[in-house]
Amino acid sequence: MKQAIVADIGGTNIRAALVTSSGEIVQKLKEPNSKEPIQMLYKLIDTLLSEHQADLTGIGIAVAGLIDSKSGTVLQSPNISSLNGINLKQETAQKYNKLVVVENDANAAAFGERWKGTGKKFENFVMLTLGTGIGGGIIVKGKLLQVAAEIGHISINSNGRPCACGNMGCLETYASATAIVGNAIAEIEKGTESILKAAYKGNFYKITAEDIYKAALDGDSVARTVVREAGKHLGTGIASIINIMSPEAIILTGGLLGAWNIYIEAAINEAAKRALKELYSRVSIVPSELADDAGMIGAAGLVFEQSQQSSTSN
Repeated sequence: MKQAIVADIGGTNIRAALVTSSGEIVQKLKEPNSKEPIQMLYKLIDTLLSEHQADLTGIGIAVAGLIDSKSGTVLQSPNISSLNGINLKQETAQKYNKLVVVENDANAAAFGERWKGTGKKFENFVMLTLGTGIGGGIIVKGKLLQVAAEIGHISINSNGRPCACGNMGCLETYASATAIVGNAIAEIEKGTESILKAAYKGNFYKITAEDIYKAALDGDSVARTVVREAGKHLGTGIASIINIMSPEAIILTGGLLGAWNIYIEAAINEAAKRALKELYSRVSIVPSELADDAGMIGAAGLVFEQSQQSSTSN
């Protein structure tokens, strides 16, 4: 069976896997992202190559950021700026002498979800990846729409917080894991009482979005407020997507999905208030079946698709 080595380069972690042409993951690896993400990427690829004598069709790389998928260049990655301007496709193809596909991580996740996940049920949907930042991928008539879909960088406040992308008031500055952590730390710094203040032996600057969600479940008022407020901002963004795209579904994935019963519920409630009622009544807001694996499975699917297209054209 044909296989692909794939990687998902996010703002926090780099994941890699060996995936079969049927969409099954044979092995997964994960490492924290570093100041040298390409070196870490190649280390993970080398590990998989050394452990598997596979019939390798190619290498797929999903990257958080604005990607020229035709050339394989990272145009702008606000949360991984060291990749900006790098032709990752060319560099990786030269190193491994294999077919290489480079795509935006949320686009890859949307493709993966359509191929092997919740998206099989829908012809038209928008995928949102909720993590360090917020990404988007769009499926129309069963096909990946080749547009930027940088939903995390739509402005929800024209005079709002500065974003790493250079804009102001971007959705991800209010609704991402980074925003949740920043808001919680700001509240603790102001002296607001919270069980998070004692985290990491008092070094609360190390807290994560997961720590905050756990504290919210334990009834901590700071944690509950910042998670719920982030969810409301997400709902504002979702309502805009519904009003513009009128999709059959909004499919959600990423690390923040674990906070469904506070963060996502707040988002759904807010979207219901803000979206046009007729359009909202037609949309399903559902979790991904593939979860964190969506981007890697999608990157593999894109490799197999491009390989088949190349074989057909020859």
